[in-house]
Amino acid sequence: MNKKVNIGIVQMSCTEDVDANFQKAVQGIRDAAAKGANIVCLQELFRSLYFCDVEDHKNFLLAEPIPGPSTESLASVAKELGVVIIASLFEKRAHGLYHNTTAVLDADGAYLGKYRKMHIPDDPGYYEKFYFTPGDAATGESIGEAGDKDGYRVFDTKFAKIGVLICWDQWYPEAARITSLMGAEILFYPTAIGWDTNETDPIINEEQYGAWQTVQRGHAVANGVYVVAVNRTGREADQQFWGGSFIANPQGRLLYLAPHEEEVTHVEELDLEKLDFYRTTWPFLRDRRIDSYRPILKRYID
Repeated sequence: MNKKVNIGIVQMSCTEDVDANFQKAVQGIRDAAAKGANIVCLQELFRSLYFCDVEDHKNFLLAEPIPGPSTESLASVAKELGVVIIASLFEKRAHGLYHNTTAVLDADGAYLGKYRKMHIPDDPGYYEKFYFTPGDAATGESIGEAGDKDGYRVFDTKFAKIGVLICWDQWYPEAARITSLMGAEILFYPTAIGWDTNETDPIINEEQYGAWQTVQRGHAVANGVYVVAVNRTGREADQQFWGGSFIANPQGRLLYLAPHEEEVTHVEELDLEKLDFYRTTWPFLRDRRIDSYRPILKRYID
């Protein structure tokens, strides 16, 4: 079996024109497919500006059901091009109940399901708790069991078994670990994060981007998986989204690093056969002491 898979990432800027953003993303998917992509990942909330910089009830009008209009359109594109599409959307689950959600469409256009962002930030410029309810924890007897639609999830696509997490989830090793233990070969992180343009200390901006990249490369190492982070670029309000999308191998080496301020469509070949090599060379999963980890379930050990 050929275990090589071509990963496409679409790093782009957005405007207030939702339809134009959507068409730009679709063109990015087409461009990636033309370069040989099998799986294409879009950035977080690609249909609109990053609206969470303010608390404004009018922004709830951007939400839609999932499955819904966007997933139907993307399913047609996925089937036409024979690619898997990872699409981050603003989900309206019910009146007054909204999620930051990523849908996965398989290469035949089939809707495989969705992952609802589990960790929701509330910081200056990132008021996501105003808009989003966290994803529900899994309730099945076996986490990630077939049919369980809550909690951390993996998707068995035509080309690879993938895990999807979203932006603020990036900082939590528990999320990466659980998704990897469920069998993910590649972790995808649709993202919207950048620099505060009012920050006058360049070291702070440098440290923040470095921390963001470093922690995710650490997830790749600790779990023996590939990590793909797809960020947006461009200036929106007081945020300069820092781009810098990247793909890291299971020892954290950067296979690709996007520029900060340019729109990019890139395709990178990953060899999934090498996962066994990395995990047997550094057998972190073998040596886990699961009998000693109960304290992690506490909020704080005091």
